[in-house]
Amino acid sequence: MSKTNLCYLLLLLILLPSSYFLTSVLAKSRNPITDSEIKKKKSECYADIDSGLWGGHCKSSSIAKENCALKCLSPACYELIYESDPLEEGEKDYIRSQEFKYCMYKLSLGESLEGVRGSFDH
Repeated sequence: MSKTNLCYLLLLLILLPSSYFLTSVLAKSRNPITDSEIKKKKSECYADIDSGLWGGHCKSSSIAKENCALKCLSPACYELIYESDPLEEGEKDYIRSQEFKYCMYKLSLGESLEGVRGSFDH
């Protein structure tokens, strides 16, 4: 191995761990999503649904529109909280609504979603 290649290898070995540390620090320093940001994004989702971007099934009823808006807002959180049991007509599910917001909060911080589902059960 040439001296130049050895220098590059040593430099790489020094910089790799520091770049990993910097990435993890930056990921942890994210700001959590706010209620107003969620509200704004959900309004944008409703506009996309109304324009037909999400297909006709999302405009078939108010509850279909709400399920599509939640999926638009956060596909990962929708899958975790609602996908196996979507909202039904007339249903108000305060607990799952709180879990969904908590899920979005954790995602915005780059945290694991472990324990989100069921975290607001009594």
